Amino acid sequence: MKHSTTPQTRRGHRGGPARRIGRTLALVLPVVLVLSGTLAVTRVNWTGSPRSSVLTATEVTDAHVSSQAVAQAPQDVLRDQLMTELQDRNPGQVLTHLQQAVNGHPSLARHCTSIARALGQAAVRIYGASRAQSFARPVCDTSFASGVLAAHS
Repeated sequence: MKHSTTPQTRRGHRGGPARRIGRTLALVLPVVLVLSGTLAVTRVNWTGSPRSSVLTATEVTDAHVSSQAVAQAPQDVLRDQLMTELQDRNPGQVLTHLQQAVNGHPSLARHCTSIARALGQAAVRIYGASRAQSFARPVCDTSFASGVLAAHS
């Protein structure tokens, strides 16, 4: 049996400069892509305001923290909207909007009674007990009426 004295090219060969460059690119390229994508996202004007769209890392972090503090649960947002609407519209219209919101977003159904009760209590402060009661209807198991009663008592 003869043994060759020439070096093997496939097995046992550590590779030349091309292989080292390939390994380096395989390690460096994902890092470069992630960083460039992160920088691109921070340069987009997500707020829609005409302010400069270039943000620093500190501004991004501050905006993220403040948006978490400001973010409210959907039922709280709906309650606030309906309470504001109650200032301009009669409770009957507001109750209709509550029912439409619950029909459109069934996940709000479990909060419907507390929202309707709060609307009833607010209606008593605005319209008085007897007038607020005249707007009662069977939205959310008549919780509006129980809110009127609770505020009147």
